[in-house]
Amino acid sequence: MAPADGSRKGAGEPERVDIPVMLDALAERLEEAGRFLAVDRLNERRAELEQAASEPGLWDDADNARAVTTELGRVTEDLELLAALAGQLSDAQTLNELLEEEDDPSLRPEAEEVLADLDRRLRILELRSLFAGKYDDGDAVAEIHAGAGGTDAQDWAEMMLRMYSRWAERRGFDIEVEEATEGQEAGLMSATFIIKGRYAFGLLAAERGVHRLVRISPFDAQHRRQTSFASLDVVPFLEDVSGEVEIDEKDLRIDTYRSSGAGGQHVNKTDSAVRLTHLPTGIVVSCQNQRSQHQNKAKAMQVLGAKLAERQRAEHRATLDQLSGDRTDNAWGNQIRSYVMAPYQLVKDLRSNEETGNVEAVLDGDLDAFIEAELRRRAEERRDAD
Repeated sequence: MAPADGSRKGAGEPERVDIPVMLDALAERLEEAGRFLAVDRLNERRAELEQAASEPGLWDDADNARAVTTELGRVTEDLELLAALAGQLSDAQTLNELLEEEDDPSLRPEAEEVLADLDRRLRILELRSLFAGKYDDGDAVAEIHAGAGGTDAQDWAEMMLRMYSRWAERRGFDIEVEEATEGQEAGLMSATFIIKGRYAFGLLAAERGVHRLVRISPFDAQHRRQTSFASLDVVPFLEDVSGEVEIDEKDLRIDTYRSSGAGGQHVNKTDSAVRLTHLPTGIVVSCQNQRSQHQNKAKAMQVLGAKLAERQRAEHRATLDQLSGDRTDNAWGNQIRSYVMAPYQLVKDLRSNEETGNVEAVLDGDLDAFIEAELRRRAEERRDAD
């Protein structure tokens, strides 16, 4: 009898995939994904949205038009993805039939490759069942702040910005760095960026917290090992939060200053950067990456609105950390993950216990395994609580 994982081997033979067993498992998972996405309802909804999108007066109400076209795009994307996965499964089943009929071992690597890719794509789709928040399928505003560790921490903050930028690029998300404050000697004191893409907030929220780096310091003449910290905070980003919050300009202190640093090639070197301080709450938002002071102010107002909306939503809950996460010191004892580069190579998440020895890959944006492990841990916690 073949093992439950679908692998088998004979005496002296390398372990190999049991293709029929894996095909059955993938077919069951695909059927479950269709049930989770409610494919019949999706087809009905697409017809409704296509009808609405064809109305001559659709764009008389621009907000409604954007909502209709956005939802239509997402519904169509889901249906096309399910169809593509079903087609891929059919191809794999055909390959397996040929493999069995012709007894041609040369077909096995191709079949296993198709199955592996189908498994990977299904895992991405299955992640959606782990999201529980209202805003998980939307965009995100993220902030990185250097913590304890001096220059090394500021350098670590810049490394984290690169890590999340690479992660976003890997997933096909857009990233806009709105503000980056240079460190005293190197790196960054802080950075604010927006990641736009489906489920950007739900995914990135799993990364919220303090991140700890251990390495031989490039800034220490004696080449000693240094521990440094930087934090990531994330809130949902909505293009328009006017329905949730109202911002009175009388409550704002508006400062302008000269843009500089890691904001990108389009940073304007005049006094175009804008810093908004919301006096009632003390929330500070800066933006320097747009082409004019007016554009920077408009973007800063969007980010401020997102933060105020997050604060307001959190106040309606029993505790702040239900949506916005625990607020912890950016230093020892509070990290969610450690990145160790010396004396050994290891990245370990202290919540899910997910780990890898390939530190360079993680720093280059290979974060999905950590994000998935944390989302699964949270889903288990919710099931246990129920």
